[in-house]
Amino acid sequence: MTFTPEQLDRSKADLARLLRELRKRAGLSGDRLARRCGLSQSTISKIETGRKTPRLTEVESILRALGVPPESAEEIMSLARIANTEWQGIRASLRRGLDKRQAELATLEASATEFRYFLPAMITGLLATPEYVRASLAHSSGDVGKTVARKLERQAVLCDTTKSFTFVLTEQAVRWTAVRPVAMSVQIEHLVALSRLPNIRIGIVLNGVVTGQGPMNTFTVYGDHLATVETFTGRIVFRDPQDIAEHLAIFAMYEDMAIFGVDARDFLSTLAADFRGDL
Repeated sequence: MTFTPEQLDRSKADLARLLRELRKRAGLSGDRLARRCGLSQSTISKIETGRKTPRLTEVESILRALGVPPESAEEIMSLARIANTEWQGIRASLRRGLDKRQAELATLEASATEFRYFLPAMITGLLATPEYVRASLAHSSGDVGKTVARKLERQAVLCDTTKSFTFVLTEQAVRWTAVRPVAMSVQIEHLVALSRLPNIRIGIVLNGVVTGQGPMNTFTVYGDHLATVETFTGRIVFRDPQDIAEHLAIFAMYEDMAIFGVDARDFLSTLAADFRGDL
């Protein structure tokens, strides 16, 4: 499925209009349609007026209740999948303030108990030392100090033992020299310490591991209900179960390639020593 950021906004309005037209064409009131597909009348109203983005299962129920032919239903379901995808551009985040983005991420982290992070490029803020966080924001505008503080505050979630975290990093991500060598050694030793927490698993995909699929994007999966993908110009948020399932499968593939536990800590400790030797 391909789309532009503009399509993501337009698709929600298009889906609402199309479902409303299909119901009227079938000669059904909103109340009768609601009874046929097992939804409330208020839910149907909110979907048709664009106040609610319907889940894919709700769209499927509506299309079955309306007797929409399979070929038409498939096109509408494609539109519904796009409507369940959100584009968050970096320019809009900068206008709001990057510290506001940290509050949004904290809300996401409060909404799930299992988290999977795939990190092919560099170390994520949750695992970063203060110096590494500041370096990663060096080219950002606005109040960087406030954003750094918010990022560091978010790290408290790692101590919540009701939540589990799996981080899979490529060796390239760990080696990415965002700060001076001595600070890199501290950062890598910080990963070692975090990996000892009972609810945190840190895995490394070593250089030289043979795989036919290269790592394309940083992404995070929150439970089984939401996935976010990072790009240079923004962030894509997926809520479609099919998209989430595909990201979970990709994560599992790289997770199988990674080393964890003692093996990962031994590798990281050696790498930290290498950085200290660069002084």
